[in-house]
Amino acid sequence: MTAQSATTPAPVTRGRKRILIGVGGGIAAYKVCSLIRHFTEAGHDVHVAPTRAALEFIGAATFEALSGNPVSTEVFDAVDEVRHVRLGQEADLVVIAPATADLMARAAAGRADDLLTASLLVVRCPVLFVPAMHTEMWQHPATQANVATLRERGTTVMTPASGRLTGADSGPGRLPEPQEIALVAELLLDRPDALPYDLAGLRVLISAGGTREPLDPVRFLGNHSSGKQGYALGRAAAQRGAEVTIVAGTVSAAGDPAGVDIVGVGSAEQMATEMTKRAADADVVIMAAAVADFRPVSMADAKIKKGDQGPAPIELTTNPDILRGLVEARTEGRIAASTVIVGFAAETGDETGGVLDHGRAKFKRKGCDLLVVNAVGNGKAFGTEDNTGWLLSSGGEETALPPGSKTLMASRILDEIRTLVPDETEN
Repeated sequence: MTAQSATTPAPVTRGRKRILIGVGGGIAAYKVCSLIRHFTEAGHDVHVAPTRAALEFIGAATFEALSGNPVSTEVFDAVDEVRHVRLGQEADLVVIAPATADLMARAAAGRADDLLTASLLVVRCPVLFVPAMHTEMWQHPATQANVATLRERGTTVMTPASGRLTGADSGPGRLPEPQEIALVAELLLDRPDALPYDLAGLRVLISAGGTREPLDPVRFLGNHSSGKQGYALGRAAAQRGAEVTIVAGTVSAAGDPAGVDIVGVGSAEQMATEMTKRAADADVVIMAAAVADFRPVSMADAKIKKGDQGPAPIELTTNPDILRGLVEARTEGRIAASTVIVGFAAETGDETGGVLDHGRAKFKRKGCDLLVVNAVGNGKAFGTEDNTGWLLSSGGEETALPPGSKTLMASRILDEIRTLVPDETEN
């Protein structure tokens, strides 16, 4: 990582891409219709290659209507176009959803017995498998061996969600929601090498969202944090193999990241308790939450009335500095010395300095290993889908993070975190 100026680099531009969506024969195939619609509405050229079994669940006419392109399953359809070669050669991204146990086994073995698997042997673009099957099938050694083979070849295999499966069963193996799949797919369009499976065996603890400090049973002090950046970090870390827990305050992100444990909290004190307790078992701790600096000294038992004299003054006290407390716990041996601690600084410029100036000062005070500095206010960072900023390291380096999706920023932050993880925790 090289030192950079405070100048923000040009944003990532995606443009129109050609996306091949392979559909496996599982009940979750119905969710893929929403994914196809998402990509076509984003302006991409979408082609669908279902397996024969997939057409037992969703008809070809549905896929054709949603994608605007013809659909076939066989290598011998449209032979004059040599579709099994052309589809793969021209694709910028391949998404396989649902990726059934059978489909991943055939792909891992290099089979080419239908249009989709034949096309997979031709593609040289990023390929994203999105597994969906019953828990026992997902956990079977044969399936796990096939997943490992696909990952070793550079293919991204998403960690499935946990939840309700077919019938009354529940557990890991559920297809992530279409929006979750789209976020991961778009990350690979922006940065094809964004999701190496390099965090397996690591335990990553992340705080996300804002905190609420109650004034009375109705009102609270809070902020505009959506939790999207913390969730993006959890999403990217889980897809890179980490065991991820997010301690989440108030969030407005749509849906939980697949493969991530969520622990809900309300106030800054509650977040401090959970983060401090769980940090002892973590290899990486990321404080991405926007924690309220102050809280009322006391909470009114009943709703505070407006009254004729206007509102009474509210006495505030300072909340615990969670990030600083985690650094002190590491210094005192209550957290392992090898634990990597990352902070976030949401700043605005003022008469005393700019955003980066305030970020540098905060980094010096906190003592963490990395600090991500964001400019906030006026539609920046809080509540948005995109983000930008700077990454400060304890070695004195400053790197500008290009404007782009919060998941893209998360992938770049995780790249730097990975370089700080001690060798003895590597697998």
